[in-house]
Amino acid sequence: MQADVGYHDYIMEFLAPIGDVASRAMFGGYGIFHQGDMFAIIAGSTLYFKANDTNRADYEAVGSKQFPHSMSYWEVPAEVIEDTAKLHKWARTSIVIGHATAKKKRRK
Repeated sequence: MQADVGYHDYIMEFLAPIGDVASRAMFGGYGIFHQGDMFAIIAGSTLYFKANDTNRADYEAVGSKQFPHSMSYWEVPAEVIEDTAKLHKWARTSIVIGHATAKKKRRK
């Protein structure tokens, strides 16, 4: 699904205060990275954060859907995106997961 550039810019503006967040065009969407490790995806006009056993229940509780091509990414609900403090909290959790996943891959 082709990413909405305006939505990408909107999300990146909200994530900027976290620091060291960058994006890269990937497969028609965007990968979002913190210090070089991916923690989010934008596809169309939907934001997905990386999830694992530590935070998956948060996404399930609000009825989020998994990214169609990866069980590791879950849709961030609109009410989280609209609440900057909550968005940053969820993003930081996904950043930790993204860094941990990248370290595991580097060790192999």
